[in-house]
Amino acid sequence: MAFVYKILARTAWDAARRAGRFEGAAIDLADGYIHLSTAAQAPETARRHFSGQSDLVLLRIDARRLGAALRWEPARGGELFPHLYGPLDCALVEAMTPIAPAPDGTPRLGELPS
Repeated sequence: MAFVYKILARTAWDAARRAGRFEGAAIDLADGYIHLSTAAQAPETARRHFSGQSDLVLLRIDARRLGAALRWEPARGGELFPHLYGPLDCALVEAMTPIAPAPDGTPRLGELPS
């Protein structure tokens, strides 16, 4: 099974659950797709983009269930990242985990299933 992950503020996730779908964070809306990460990419994404932030959550999604809306495109140094073109149906989120920060403020994700 191939999982992809989304890191976001708990308030954004709570709003998405009420609406039944996540339209994207500001950067997602600006870029035209929802930024996702693989298990291997998520720690660096967390460090680069979410350090110092609190009240974050990590969403785990089975990539196969996203269908053709999921595209693998080059990003950081040509590495392929999963991008979701369209909203994320909250029913497709298999798990939501609160993220605790490490003492230096870096989000601590723990072991992530691939």
